[in-house]
Amino acid sequence: MAYSPSDSQLSGTFIDKCLYWCLYKYLKLGTPTELPGSFSSSQQQVQNSSSSGFHVHQEIPEAVRLQIQENYVVVDNGFLQLTISNPEGFITGIQYNGLSNLLEVLNDEADRGYWDLVWSDESTTRKKGNLTGTNMMDGTSFKVILQNEEQIELSFTRTWNSSLHGKIVPLNIDKRYVILSGSSGFYTYAIYEHLKEWPAFDLDNTRIAFKLRKDKFHYMAIADDRQRYMPLPNDRLEGRGQVLAYPEAVLLVNPIEPEFKGEVDDKYEYSCESRNNGVHGWISNDSAVGFWLITPSYEFRYIGNTMVTSLELLEHGIFHLMHLSDENIPADGAYVGLAPPGDVGSWQLESKGYQFWVKADEDGQFTISNVRPGGYNLYAWVPGFIGDYKYDTVINISAGCDITIGDLVYEPPRNGSTLWEIGIPDRSAAEFYIPDPNPNYVNKLYLNHTDRFRQYGLWERYTELYPDGDLVFTIGTSDYAKDWFFQQVTRKINNNTYQGTTWQIKFKLDGVDQCGTYKLRLALATANVADLQVRINDPNANSSLFSTGIFGKDNTIARHGIHGIYRLFNIDIPGAQIIQGNNTIFLTQASSTSPFQGIMYDYIRLEGLPSSNTIKKI
Repeated sequence: MAYSPSDSQLSGTFIDKCLYWCLYKYLKLGTPTELPGSFSSSQQQVQNSSSSGFHVHQEIPEAVRLQIQENYVVVDNGFLQLTISNPEGFITGIQYNGLSNLLEVLNDEADRGYWDLVWSDESTTRKKGNLTGTNMMDGTSFKVILQNEEQIELSFTRTWNSSLHGKIVPLNIDKRYVILSGSSGFYTYAIYEHLKEWPAFDLDNTRIAFKLRKDKFHYMAIADDRQRYMPLPNDRLEGRGQVLAYPEAVLLVNPIEPEFKGEVDDKYEYSCESRNNGVHGWISNDSAVGFWLITPSYEFRYIGNTMVTSLELLEHGIFHLMHLSDENIPADGAYVGLAPPGDVGSWQLESKGYQFWVKADEDGQFTISNVRPGGYNLYAWVPGFIGDYKYDTVINISAGCDITIGDLVYEPPRNGSTLWEIGIPDRSAAEFYIPDPNPNYVNKLYLNHTDRFRQYGLWERYTELYPDGDLVFTIGTSDYAKDWFFQQVTRKINNNTYQGTTWQIKFKLDGVDQCGTYKLRLALATANVADLQVRINDPNANSSLFSTGIFGKDNTIARHGIHGIYRLFNIDIPGAQIIQGNNTIFLTQASSTSPFQGIMYDYIRLEGLPSSNTIKKI
């Protein structure tokens, strides 16, 4: 993270039709009124400049001025001066509060503030920008979109044609910058256009990045409980840093500041969930300047036509759970959303249309406001219960409409009573055992922190904690918070060799109906290039009771995550394979070419046979 202070990434999609995609960010410069450590990332403080510590301008603002030079465009509103290369559209300078440039002046001008993307197609592998290795989206044309005393908007564009096939990403790209009078920040967004007849490709991620002056900005703030002084970029160089399992992770062996010696510098340790990424930034150590990247809207996280402006819908409803009782239970805290029509749970993989999500209140009531016109399915999931809900009827939204959808009832999957369960069905592995990090690979920020899983190298701790055999969990004796490792990863044999792992769940049944069918529910919080196989009572059986095959591309293990794409597998276990007395379920993760292949479980439950009084429909 030290080498890329502000880095906003967005997962992409395989694009094969006409598409407009707009990304939107706001950069705020400010003068903190409090010392580092008192930063707050709450939305209220972002919006209320008088209480946030951002610079407040009481005097009459100056008009925004524009200078167009041969190689640069300069915009100045009296508080902030922005210099952009012409026609490339790289931000080469930001002047504010007496500092001639907040960006790293030792870097090449194209390596200070820029947009970039990672893409691939059928004939090429992942790459940034184009085949020559340039990782920024160079503009070839400059245009003034709007200019008056209160606002200037600039456009830097690049167009694609068939002669560029395989050389640069097949997109028309329009990078925009907007400066308002009296503002100590600026807006930036980009519009990507892909015509239907153009080649299909995969857009892995795209971002806006700023590299700040390393002699000024040393303190980073991501959240109220995630902020600290950071190592310097030069600490990552050979002789000062030792590259670990991937280039982003570096062990600081001889840092400039001795206090960082022995720590791991890894940008993935500072990632956060998109829904929580409202503001993050850096604070200068000696000039009382903060550099904040603010997300003014989350719409850009879902691809769609940004030209539609009717945002009038209010959708109302009440969400209930069907339970093992005579009364419905309000779906307290349910996540309810409108997303493009699809299958149950398809919203997780949807990235070509808009989604609008809210959290239901304690009574299960929800209102979804400001939805763009179009056809949607309503989806939901409820913390504490497995599975996904989908309202089958397509909801057609038109401008100005107000829809009351009424009561919705979700019946979580269940065949019989619970014989045993492991974990909490919340789509996260955070409740399971997360070990202390190897003392040689520590990030001090996460010592005694709730996000223990963000430490580097926890996947290697599994082999260290289970040197002679894999995990064995005994129902009624073991405690999932202490005895269930939060990742089922590969076992390290030597530096370049790994093997799959087989976990055991031991349980006892006093009575078994060998003519019936039991149900095993396996809810996964994430998976990465994994192959999960389930066997019962015979670990060496030639055929497994259930097998996923290779699945998952979440990469959550290497990137210090705790959940990814949710999956629920419902597995029938013939009663003939269960015996009265002691039984064992074997969970094998068979893929074993990398330390980052594996699974994080969310919740596991074994259900007995269905009975007439197990489910009472309301």
